Amino acid sequence: MNQFTFTSKQKNVLFAFMGLGLLCLILTWFSDDALHTRFWSNFLHNATFFTGISFISLFVITAFTTAWAGWYVGMKRIWEANMQFILVGLGLMLVVVLGLWGHFHHLYHWSDEAEVAKDAVMKGKASFLNKYWYTLGTLLIVGMWAFFAYNIRKLSLDEDINGKGQADNFKHHRKIRVWSVIFMPLAGFSSAAIIWQWIMSVDAHWYSTLFAWYSGVSWFVSMIAITILTLIYLKSLGYFAHITTDHMHDLGKLLFAFSIFWTYMWFSQYMLIWYANVGEETVYFYERLQNYKPLFYANLLINFLLPFFVLMRNDNKRKFGPLAFASIMVFIGHWLDFFLMIKPGVRHTALEALGHHSEGHDTILPFQMGFTMPGFLEIGTMLGFLALYLFITLRSLSKAALFPKNDPYAGEATHHHVWPYV
Repeated sequence: MNQFTFTSKQKNVLFAFMGLGLLCLILTWFSDDALHTRFWSNFLHNATFFTGISFISLFVITAFTTAWAGWYVGMKRIWEANMQFILVGLGLMLVVVLGLWGHFHHLYHWSDEAEVAKDAVMKGKASFLNKYWYTLGTLLIVGMWAFFAYNIRKLSLDEDINGKGQADNFKHHRKIRVWSVIFMPLAGFSSAAIIWQWIMSVDAHWYSTLFAWYSGVSWFVSMIAITILTLIYLKSLGYFAHITTDHMHDLGKLLFAFSIFWTYMWFSQYMLIWYANVGEETVYFYERLQNYKPLFYANLLINFLLPFFVLMRNDNKRKFGPLAFASIMVFIGHWLDFFLMIKPGVRHTALEALGHHSEGHDTILPFQMGFTMPGFLEIGTMLGFLALYLFITLRSLSKAALFPKNDPYAGEATHHHVWPYV
């Protein structure tokens, strides 16, 4: 079967989970503090996480196209469908932007102009950390991602209809390659800038030159995990018969390798900050070790040790059971990673806004569900966002052939083989 049918049953299941997510957001709002900090931080957490995964799907397609890769062509329709969520992500982030302009939330310390005026560090960053740049950056950068995603998918779908013969195939492919070459450097710079604004500026006094790399790799590993799970599910329904264990093996290798690379980024950031022992840098890790120790160590356990030992055995990269288990755990682990990036800084900003002044990050904070650890409301909200993400993906997937037969690398993708001991 080369055409996916998005059934009513599948839609209803996803609608039910979207309803669960909406219900959890409503319950969070009414059970929250006066600033609705838990609600807004949950919204920001999931909006940035899933928008980033969608962006990485676009980035990977452009990277593989530029690198003359062919093995991925049989599954590229999943990534083309994933990247359609970028426009939805823009809408979600505009809700955060409206909250910033309307003073509906206190996610960012720098959004309080009165506090910035009294803070020398914040005054030095005010030219970048302000609501004008946040709004303009979100609109321009995510809008630019959506523009490239639309045009690359449009060319890919047109290739299915009008790509006849090798010459015509390469005509379309060359155009996609031009779009890809233009996009890649723009993606590199723009993703770093938006990560700094959306996520790193939650801890406004802190900075790290590795943070954009670290967050980007977290998005990438999550995207590979959700790709593996989507393929396993669709293959169980009889779709993607052209995807073999060799393709799954390569996805498993990417999951394995980039889990290690993520750990390298984590260690590099931590080690350099620990070694330099500069107070304005070490406060980030000190805070997380003091008030979020279980999550701090679970982050390494789930995102490094678990996929390392499961996928280190070569044949596990070909078996759906170990691949699915590792992918589920890694997806959850990196969702928790973003939770740990966002929640501590937001919590301190909210405490100050509510008048609970303390000695800053040296204070031992009491356990608070939704901040110290994710609660049922956080899990339900994540499932709602995941259902929305999958709905957009599956709906887009149903509008095109699953195998792009006129892609010039279709033959290479079909006959893809991996040496069994690699």
